[in-house]
Amino acid sequence: MARIKGAMMTRKRRNKVLKLAKGYYGSKHSLFKTAKQAVMKSGNYAYIGRKQKKRDFRRLWITRISAACKANGTNYSTFMNGLKKAGITLNRKMLSEIAIADPAAFTALVEQAKAAL
Repeated sequence: MARIKGAMMTRKRRNKVLKLAKGYYGSKHSLFKTAKQAVMKSGNYAYIGRKQKKRDFRRLWITRISAACKANGTNYSTFMNGLKKAGITLNRKMLSEIAIADPAAFTALVEQAKAAL
């Protein structure tokens, strides 16, 4: 039986990594060893970034809601507690959108939250 050499698969594997490293600075986009390290590191950063994105947006929404609450004479924690007791189940993303787009509706939500406490 003939011996099968691995050149084709090795080349495919290396080209795949080099394709992922396209646009990297210096030798990272042309040398396999450095490209492989850079691609692995960037993959880790991308994975971590997908988790951080969720945290960052939640922080942004809470900051926006808090600012709108202060403008209506209450604080964030009291407002959220009042909403929960009033049975209003709006998530933070929607609350922040309401606070930006429709301040009158947000004021009505604040009044309902205050009434429930």
